[in-house]
This record gives sequence, structure tokens and C-alpha cells, in this order.
Amino acid sequence: MTQRNEPWRVELRSQIKAKERSNMERVHMPELDAVYRSSVRDEEVNLGLTPELAMREAQRCLDCVNPTCMEGCPVSIRIPDFIKNIEVGNFLEAARVLKMTSALPAVCGRVCPQERQCEAVCIHTKMKKDSVAIGHLERFAADYERESGQISVPETNAPNGLKVAVVGSGPAGLSFAGDMVKMGYEVHVFEALHEIGGVLKYGIPEFRLPNAVVDVEIDNLRAMGVKFFNNVIIGKTITIRELEEDGFKGIFVASGAGLPRFMNIKGENLVGIMSSNEYLTRVNLMDAANPESDTPVYKGKKVAVIGGGNTAMDSIRTALRLGAEKAMIVYRRTEQEMPARVEEVKHAKEEGIEFLTLHNPIEYIGDEFGRVTHMVLQIMTLGEPDESGRRSPIPVEGKTRTVEVDEVIVSVGVSPNPLISQSTPELETTKWGTLVVNKETMQSSSMPIIFAGGDIVRGGATVILAMGDGRRAAAAMDSWIKEQI
Repeated sequence: MTQRNEPWRVELRSQIKAKERSNMERVHMPELDAVYRSSVRDEEVNLGLTPELAMREAQRCLDCVNPTCMEGCPVSIRIPDFIKNIEVGNFLEAARVLKMTSALPAVCGRVCPQERQCEAVCIHTKMKKDSVAIGHLERFAADYERESGQISVPETNAPNGLKVAVVGSGPAGLSFAGDMVKMGYEVHVFEALHEIGGVLKYGIPEFRLPNAVVDVEIDNLRAMGVKFFNNVIIGKTITIRELEEDGFKGIFVASGAGLPRFMNIKGENLVGIMSSNEYLTRVNLMDAANPESDTPVYKGKKVAVIGGGNTAMDSIRTALRLGAEKAMIVYRRTEQEMPARVEEVKHAKEEGIEFLTLHNPIEYIGDEFGRVTHMVLQIMTLGEPDESGRRSPIPVEGKTRTVEVDEVIVSVGVSPNPLISQSTPELETTKWGTLVVNKETMQSSSMPIIFAGGDIVRGGATVILAMGDGRRAAAAMDSWIKEQI
């Protein structure tokens, strides 16, 4: 619930009138120089707002009676509350407000597609003006708290003696864990990999989301009481049934979708062609860019990434930083239909990435050693909208082009790893391998003790949508457990 009628908030609104606020220009996020940053992998592109810029941008918020921005936020952040605290310089209080509902504010401030959610329904957009930079301000508050060393730990209820399990330590699992530990539950998070963080660690490069930022968010959850266990593969190391027998009252499955999809076209098995999942995991988590690594990754000079999402942008921008002399995005629709964030496309273009839109690979050609040397691209045009609302790509008959490449990274989607469903046949799944759940409660339709969210349910989701699933599942599981006891 917002605190809009607090005296200091009322005074703020009287100091600067709404018309004056709405006429202020949106601030711009300072960035690293494009030429410099395209050669460094461990420096973040966005540099963050200064206190002065943050306070100026916060002044643009009209402190609406009915804040539509909150309706666009999957985790229900109290947006006007934290922004008004920034306006008056109460930066630590702004961070505390954020952490009431979000377990990962510094992460969301960096990778959440605010332009399609909270910022898309900001009142400024109805006046044909730029929205308030909600994401930039969220990042600022979280970063300010971390850098100040005065990190607040959200309050938790007294322990209730009940324990719950979380499968996976990505955004859905961490969001769920944060809400459940606040309610007094003993929360155990099981991660299959050697580092906690899931896709936040293995899927997103440091130039967009530094690992140190993720680690602080995770440490905050630890301070709240969440217990983390890595190198535990649920479905193999421990089964779902064994967790149930061990006394866990509820199990939240947030194991993501790490099984890559390929296009099944001629030559796709040539050396030098891999999935974006493999490429980013090896580079981000396994130090594969280091030539001394046990699993070094090939550093192509003419690299193409197939796809138009954020993962595709992360992959091609990583390839550029690893020495690619020609870096290309190949996408079968136009830039307008790209699912990637506008900011990521902008950054990629600034860094010199070539965009081959309305192109689709139909064949790869290799040399006598079985290594890819060329890709044959079908020229496309757009037809009528498909089920997603985007216009369907249609081949232009007889029109192709052949492009030289020495590395191709395929980023055309993912599917859930079938390990959990195979080891727990009672779980109902869709034909795509996702778990079937009640979309309101996130509870399994076939095993009531199981709740699930994120990519294991959606097949592909943003960080913030996965976090929203985690919060919804936590509230529903709490109610369900209380009904059982």
C-alpha cells in the first residue's frame, strides 16, 4: 500500500506542480564508450545514475493517485514510494521499500524490460512524453545501498517450524525463497550447478549484469535465513519423492529451460555451430574465454548469431568482445518484431554489430575438416500476424544469399530439461515439456505439493515474469500448507 498522503509527500507535490514535472526531460543513462567497451568483457556498459541525475529524474514522477506503473510490475514494487524517497535524497529508504516486494532490485534495475511493463503504462506515455526512468532509478537505489555498505535485511516472521524446497536458484526460485523466508519458513534452495544464481550467472554476461551484483542479492537472502545447496541435481542426486519423504511441506520447481533448440537444417552438426546456452554458459560460468581453460571456447572471427532475443544479443556482443572481426545478427523478421530489449539492440548497433533482418538460415556449408565456412540465408518477407501477434515470415521464392562464417551460435529458443518430469512421472506436462500448473496459484494440477514457475512453466520468460511467478507461488503455497495442517 502506498503512503501518498504522508505530509512530506504532500509538501513535495506542492513544491513542483504536475505540469512542470511533466515538462522535464528524461535523464540519459551514462554509458561506456562503444569502441572501448566492445573489447572488454568484465566492465558494465551502463554506468548508473549519479545522485544528482537520480534526484532530477525522480522529480518527473507525478505521484499519481492511481499509479498505473504498479499495475505493469509483475512483482508489485511500490514504485511511487521508492521514487519519492529518491527525490528527497532518502536513498537507503528507497532501497528498503524496493526490498519489501523484490528480492533482486539491483538485478531487475538492469535486465528487466521496464519499457514493456511499468514504464509502458507510466502516465507520461499517455501525454506522449517519455516515461519516468523507473528501471534506472531502481538500479540507482539498489546500487547506492550496496556501495554504501549499509545493506538492510528485510524483516522475517518468527520461524514456523515448516520447511520448503526450491529447485533452481534463478530469478523465480530466488523470488519465491525471499517471500517464503519472510513468512517464517525454513527455505532450502537446491542448485544443479556449482554457483548459485541460475541464468543470472550463466546466461547474462558481466557487461550487462556483473556477478558481484548478483552475489550481493543472494547474500541478502542468506542473511534472511535462506539455505543454499549447489551441485545438487533434483531428479538425480535427490528425487522429488525423497524431498517429500524428508519432510518438505511444499516444493517449488524453478529449474528453468536449459535444453537448447536447433533448426534441424542441413549442416547444423558442423564444427563451429553451437547453441547460445552452451556458448554463454561456457564463457560466463566456466572461464572458457581463457586459453588455459579446461573447456576453451572457439573464438570466431566471422560470427553469426541466429535469433533476435536478449540471449542472441548477449551472445553476439560476447563474441565481439572475444575478438570477432565481423559480428552478425541473423533474424527472420524485421527489427520491429525483435523480442530483444530496445536498449540491447541500441548497444549492439553502437558496438558495430551488423543486423541481417528478413534473413533465415536454410543450410550450412563446411570444409573438408567438417568446420563451418558459410551459411546460406533465405531472404524473407512478412505476411499476416501469427498466433503471437507478430507478422509471419515468408520465404521469397528463389532469393538466397551465401555469407562467410567460421562460427554460428543458434539462439532460437529453449525447452525445459526433462530430468524432473522423467524422474517424477506423476507430474503432468505439456507437449513442449513444460509443467502444467494453475496459472493463478502456480500449483501443479497432478501433484499438489509441487508448485512451479519461470521457464519450466512458460518455456521462456523474462527475469521479472519469472520473479512474479515466484511471488505468486509463495503466496499460494503458504495458503495451501496452512490448509493441510
